[in-house]
Amino acid sequence: MATSTTLPLSTNKTLSSSFTSSSFIAKPSQLFLHGRRSQSFKVSCNANNSGEHDKNLDAVDRRNVLLGLGGLYGAANVAPLAIASPIPPPDLKSCSKAHINETEEVSYSCCPPKPEDMDSVPYYKFPSMTKLRIRPPAHAADEEYIAKYQLATSRMRELDKDPFDPLGFKQQANIHCAYCNGAYKVGGKELQVHFSWLFFPFHRWYLYFYERILGSLIGDPTFGLPYWNWDHPKGMRLPPMFDREGSSLYDEKRNQSHRNGTIIDLGHFGDEVQTTQLQMMTNNLTLMYRQMITNAPCPLLFFGAAYPLGTDPSPGMGTIENIPHTPVHIWTGDNPRQPHGENMGNFYSAGLDPVFYCHHANVDRMWSEWKAIGGKRRDLSNKDWLNSEFFFYDENRNPYKVKVRDCLDTKKMGYDYAPMPTPWRNFKPIRKTTTGKVNTASLPPASKVFPLAKLDRAISFSINRPASSRTQQEKNEQEEMLTFNKIQYDDRQYVRFDVFLNVDKTVNADELDKAEFAGSYTSLPHVHGDNTTHVTSVTLQLAITELLEDIGLEDEDTIAVTLIPKKGGEGISIEGAEINLVDC
Repeated sequence: MATSTTLPLSTNKTLSSSFTSSSFIAKPSQLFLHGRRSQSFKVSCNANNSGEHDKNLDAVDRRNVLLGLGGLYGAANVAPLAIASPIPPPDLKSCSKAHINETEEVSYSCCPPKPEDMDSVPYYKFPSMTKLRIRPPAHAADEEYIAKYQLATSRMRELDKDPFDPLGFKQQANIHCAYCNGAYKVGGKELQVHFSWLFFPFHRWYLYFYERILGSLIGDPTFGLPYWNWDHPKGMRLPPMFDREGSSLYDEKRNQSHRNGTIIDLGHFGDEVQTTQLQMMTNNLTLMYRQMITNAPCPLLFFGAAYPLGTDPSPGMGTIENIPHTPVHIWTGDNPRQPHGENMGNFYSAGLDPVFYCHHANVDRMWSEWKAIGGKRRDLSNKDWLNSEFFFYDENRNPYKVKVRDCLDTKKMGYDYAPMPTPWRNFKPIRKTTTGKVNTASLPPASKVFPLAKLDRAISFSINRPASSRTQQEKNEQEEMLTFNKIQYDDRQYVRFDVFLNVDKTVNADELDKAEFAGSYTSLPHVHGDNTTHVTSVTLQLAITELLEDIGLEDEDTIAVTLIPKKGGEGISIEGAEINLVDC
């Protein structure tokens, strides 16, 4: 049974240990790497010495390799949706045991202390400030900053002596566990803040309060969390401040092969890519270009699918949540030694590693960087998103409700990011596999290929476009979307397939640094709420307007598409494929 303490409103005293209980036991949709079965990956380290790394930091050229995904993962359309009502804050009375998978519970309660009267919890109002908190890039932090950060984290860990103190390190980590591993229900369904448009705002609010708590523990209201600058070559390794054994920032449950300056793979899904450090950095920058620019021209493609009250959780990830967010978790977690990739490799335990908050600071920074690119890259205006709510404790142990609409401007929230260059903006894939157009007359049309019972081999087909030779104004008004409808597979399995344009099935699918590579669909093992059949049905949408320009197919009425299964293809079925023009 679940346990939680009851906390009087507006108190900064030590919490009592009275308990309430609930019979609800939810099923999770929250695993980064492991589903129902214990699944491990063989990991080999191919890190070069740090000298080569330092020489290459500023020498990344335009050799582009794309390992990433594109588009929106879910059944929602990119067009505005008529939906019911926003997600409310969780009813803490419903908080119950969190689950690692469908058969294994988290061994402790992730439920927070419960206010005596949840209905009286007020909405948060930003306190007055005289100076912005500036979040620095972690790799560039000086020793004075590091000492301050270590002290703040040490004092937070000391608060764990009272296991019911909402400011304690473990209670802060439990916030992620409760919201992400099935401990809460809203509207009779599991609450999940991943795999939807709640991903960015939930984590922004989460880090906001965590940062303020750290600052209060060292008497510095200007303290800002560092961000793991993995989108820049100089930040593409575990920040050294987190790799000092004995420090409050160190976590022993990390992949030991990824320490000591190993270059991170932002497309990591368990298997090591055997390549040079320079090539890995090039891979990462190209991947960032695809996820931030090519595949995210529209808000819902970036934020994730709509998730109103009463709908099933996990309707679909946005581009950055899928990659690089999830691969960084998996790359950091101790998959070789821990049963479920703890700590960073699993939702329930991720917050137990201090680097989690540094990682998510950069994810949060990507929200601001994406909007700065321009075009139609702007916050959603849907009221069901803007009015969705969460529950947190502030640095004074006061409980508050917060709304998404109040976290759209970081400066109004009192913080900003120290600027760093974004070289990924210039890493568009430019090399072509083919010259000219593939003979689409030699390929079967989509109507003859779909529905596809299983993607157990490479499939090429031709598909008609709704319009060709579009003007720039027409492109500005509508995005051209390649859509794969009703992709079904067992959600306990790892699956991946790649999508190419203007090539046939003889394409070398291991060379992704090509303009024809459109993206991928990838899913990690997880369990969706009350889904006992384990059959997931999703839609993949890839924005291809820019791609068609780059490979010279704007004037073609019919194009060639090739699907290359990489993992679990024999269990993947696809109902259909089509190209549509969609309003962002």
